[in-house]
Amino acid sequence: MIRSFLVLLLATLLVGCVNTRKATYFNNLKENSEFQELSAPEHIIQANDILAITVSSQNPEAARIFNGPGRPEVRSTTPAGTQLELAGYLVNKAGLIRFLMLGDVQAQGLTTDQLQASLRNAIVNRKLLVDPVVEVRVLNYKVTVLGEVANPTVISVQNEKISLLEALGLAGDITLYGRRNNVLVIREVSGKRVTHRVDLNSSELFTSPYYYLQSNDIVYVEPNKARLASVSRLNQYLPAIVSSFSVLVLVINILSN
Repeated sequence: MIRSFLVLLLATLLVGCVNTRKATYFNNLKENSEFQELSAPEHIIQANDILAITVSSQNPEAARIFNGPGRPEVRSTTPAGTQLELAGYLVNKAGLIRFLMLGDVQAQGLTTDQLQASLRNAIVNRKLLVDPVVEVRVLNYKVTVLGEVANPTVISVQNEKISLLEALGLAGDITLYGRRNNVLVIREVSGKRVTHRVDLNSSELFTSPYYYLQSNDIVYVEPNKARLASVSRLNQYLPAIVSSFSVLVLVINILSN
């Protein structure tokens, strides 16, 4: 019994020895390094996006019909599992939204700026408003962070712009047992899932197209060998620990009686 405890203790100490170089970010980053600023990719509207659309003009009364209680509501589920009613327009499988006074409008494949321009032109051409201002936002823009982080989570992004580092920070950062040199990003591109691995021990992220995440991206941090070894050893010695504890409880009960 004692031998089992000693072996487990030794294994734990060995697992605790994490390579500090692999546990830090950007090891090859030199002092006063400069990188060209990257532009966040424009979100391309896709099916199942929920869009908040507001219309304003110099005549608030005339624009009220587009922003009043007649706007559709879409049911959405939060990461906590609660249901929300969002006042927005759901992009259907055909890529269309049904907009007040205009009917079906193509949204899929456009950026939010392009959809704003399309709606504005349609309103002006039908003489519904004079010089309207249209604003479009994506309400369900989100990214998911999983694996060896402190708080795996789904992150709602209000401004449609988030970097990989920001997402990891909001998830509580990578634990000491996470592989910083092999972070997996899963992205949907043209109906297909594309995977890319990022080395956060290197400064290559600052010039990578994966510096900024896109809506529905999934970030997965793999466990390192130390984590896998600790789990393996725990599974190996857990029966011995439980058995030892049971014997100890039995002895205490006998002595107390």
